[in-house]
Amino acid sequence: MPVLLKGSCRCNAVRFEVESHTPVPFMLCYCSICRKQQGGGGFAINLGADYETLNIRGKTSLGVYRAEIEDDEHPHCEVSTGERNFCKKCGSALWLYDPTWPELVHPFASAIDSDLPKPPEKVHLMLKYKANWVEPDVGKGDKTFDVYPEESIADWHKRTGMWVK
Repeated sequence: MPVLLKGSCRCNAVRFEVESHTPVPFMLCYCSICRKQQGGGGFAINLGADYETLNIRGKTSLGVYRAEIEDDEHPHCEVSTGERNFCKKCGSALWLYDPTWPELVHPFASAIDSDLPKPPEKVHLMLKYKANWVEPDVGKGDKTFDVYPEESIADWHKRTGMWVK
């Protein structure tokens, strides 16, 4: 049975619940979008969950941000399909939904109030775009990637035995 993740914004105007087979906060993203929107430590941590189970209270307080992307992988400015949901009252980043993968939603670990499992290893991605002041704390067994790893969030959970049935 999947884990029920409970989350909220800082002011509690938005509260949500969602079921997840992939609740381990292992993937640290250093891209400028994640870092600037919700990663005060120089990175953000996204979880995976089942979009159909997302239950939201306080929808009127939700805002959606779609980033404009222009970098080495996107030489011409593109608007991301990813919808980064946040609280319009306090600014807390809550989750990312991308209609390209309609079955998934990616709650930000920083918005989760439930206890989360500790990862046996971490994946540091988008290091090509990290801020110059950031020194990643890469532990023994951690993996690093200039851009994206080939292994998905689900595959990582299955390989490490952290998948919740």
